[in-house]
Amino acid sequence: MVLTGAEIVIRCLQEEKVDYVFGYPGGAVLFIYDALFQQEKVRHVLVRHEQAAIHAADAYARSTETVGVALVTSGPGATNAVTGIATAYCDSIPMVIISGQVPTAAIGQDAFQEVDTVGITRPCVKHNFLVKDAADIASTIKKAFHLAKTGRPGPVLVDIPKDVSAQSAEYHYPKSVEMRSYNPVVKGHQGQIKKALKLLLEAKRPMIYTGGGVILSDAAAPLTKLVRKLGMPITNTLMGLGGYPATDKQYLGMPGMHGTYEANMSMHFSDVLLAVGARFDDRVIGDPNHFAAEPRKIIHIDIDPSSISKRVKVDVPIVGDVKEVLEELARLLDESKHEQDTASLATWWRQIDEWRSRDCMKYKNSDEIIKPQYVVEKLWEVTGGDAFITSDVGQHQMWAAQYYKFDKPRRWLNSGGLGTMGVGMPYAMGAQLAHPDAQVACVTGEASIQMNIQELSTCKQFRLPIKICNLNNRYLGMVRQWQELFHGGRYSESYMDSLPDFAKLAEAYGHIGIRVDRPADVEGALREAFSRKNDLVFLDFQIDQTENVYPMVQGGKGLTEMILSAEDL
Repeated sequence: MVLTGAEIVIRCLQEEKVDYVFGYPGGAVLFIYDALFQQEKVRHVLVRHEQAAIHAADAYARSTETVGVALVTSGPGATNAVTGIATAYCDSIPMVIISGQVPTAAIGQDAFQEVDTVGITRPCVKHNFLVKDAADIASTIKKAFHLAKTGRPGPVLVDIPKDVSAQSAEYHYPKSVEMRSYNPVVKGHQGQIKKALKLLLEAKRPMIYTGGGVILSDAAAPLTKLVRKLGMPITNTLMGLGGYPATDKQYLGMPGMHGTYEANMSMHFSDVLLAVGARFDDRVIGDPNHFAAEPRKIIHIDIDPSSISKRVKVDVPIVGDVKEVLEELARLLDESKHEQDTASLATWWRQIDEWRSRDCMKYKNSDEIIKPQYVVEKLWEVTGGDAFITSDVGQHQMWAAQYYKFDKPRRWLNSGGLGTMGVGMPYAMGAQLAHPDAQVACVTGEASIQMNIQELSTCKQFRLPIKICNLNNRYLGMVRQWQELFHGGRYSESYMDSLPDFAKLAEAYGHIGIRVDRPADVEGALREAFSRKNDLVFLDFQIDQTENVYPMVQGGKGLTEMILSAEDL
């Protein structure tokens, strides 16, 4: 079968069972858009900015077990996409981005809308390709999908010059891929797993620390089963929320910079720490030297060998797929003749309960002014804890992570590694398209939402009934918090003047807008919003401008040096 390069691209997407492509047309991809128009299997979502296309494809992947797909044109189309690509790369999200390029003869000639897309994206993709022959398109796209979803997942970019998309070639989509230099290890080393189990069973103060790898490898079920069998405390990082049920008694809350007192103290004073699909990020362990001061044995399970002993030296490295390793660990536990040190474990739980009694998440509620924590608590109640929650970046992100109890994986979608403002609404769009009957809420702030607010137009076009909870404190909240605490209250460029009336702005786009000023109206407004099953509702909550996120660990400090409230300053 002879097809054009553009038709081959679309056939490949059909072969990969792609439902949605998020994108924005332009000159270099017009042949691909023409081929897209002439079929009905792959649906296209027209965003209003390429950054939003990548974010929406990213969220589609995060909330499902599939690869997200985006399509952008050359030049500014590609450069607009870079922030979204870097966001996905930092969080190891499987995506394929197809970008147009100027014709091959014009490459390097400073042609109209030419940039070196392969060069620009090289530091923030798992891999990228420049296709110079239509006959290579099918094999390249097959490789791109394989690379994106295997091993440590990540975004893969395929750059296609305009003339290549117009060329004709024989179409054949490969059934399988073999790449000599790419063979990720899936099964963990049996001897290392046995060593890890022995350490865990002998531990007097064990702690299980899990990250985004649990979510990405769909390991929540085997993790939960293993942790309950062991009876040990567990913490999920920001990227790992929902990997273990937040309402379970063994769960200690999130660790790190804005984690709970009990999670951080247990991490620091454990004698055996099992790290699962986590990377000892600076926002999780704080100062590595402070963390290393307490003697402990560390077991680290990760698909990516380069992540092991990168920031913290570990004692038992296990390279492999998290799900496979946890299932093998559980199997060996069932067969083990080693006795668990249950007496020491009971003593350890008494210590943890003492730390828990500090109730570090308590806050002073008010009848006069809306507290952001209260909004998130009510959001959890109104949605039954079963919604897909997206967030942008800042104080609202931390409040959402702290006060919405995630019991299921893939329900919490946020930018962890890159910390990208503007992801919230596009993430909600991707999640809603992936799960049309689900409740989807975007928890955002008045600064973040304006980064991609034009996507209210996309939501209208595709009738996406997401609910936007804008925690409006008229400040760049997290910047203001750090300026208040560590820069003498000098609020340099962190205030937000000249804000729009968000409720009216939402109405101008054809949606429902509700402004909420009083605490007494919070629950009612949320219930009204979620009762409107077919409408996007923009809830503009006027929250306390002075509220800060606690607990917190100042940058460069250790986990035990926590500020629990304003009184600690």
